[in-house]
Amino acid sequence: MLEFIKSPNDVLAVKLTGTITGKDLDAILDKAEDIISTPGKLNFYVETKGIEGLELSAMPHHFSRSFPLFSKLDRFGRVAVVADQAWIRVLTRFESALLPYVSYRVFEPEERKEALDFAYGKELIPA
Repeated sequence: MLEFIKSPNDVLAVKLTGTITGKDLDAILDKAEDIISTPGKLNFYVETKGIEGLELSAMPHHFSRSFPLFSKLDRFGRVAVVADQAWIRVLTRFESALLPYVSYRVFEPEERKEALDFAYGKELIPA
């Protein structure tokens, strides 16, 4: 299940639970395309809880929609991922190694506030 989290205009914030469906991926891509069509960076906050799987039949469509975003990687800023499952944290770290110009950080569920601050850029504002 997908839930959008209220966030600043430059942040795509979502919570995913259970099985991630093709509809979920399309909704996320729609919002990402909207944000990236405006000036500035696109930042992400992704919170996962109890992910059971991914609808594999949606993957070819998702890849064909996502592929054009690779030409816009310079528009991606911070990515904060909060995951209750170790395998998601490991996959996120692997993904971050493949996209070295994107600033990734992985968080445990109890670090949610720090993750939001990172995604929102609050840690960059001097106290």
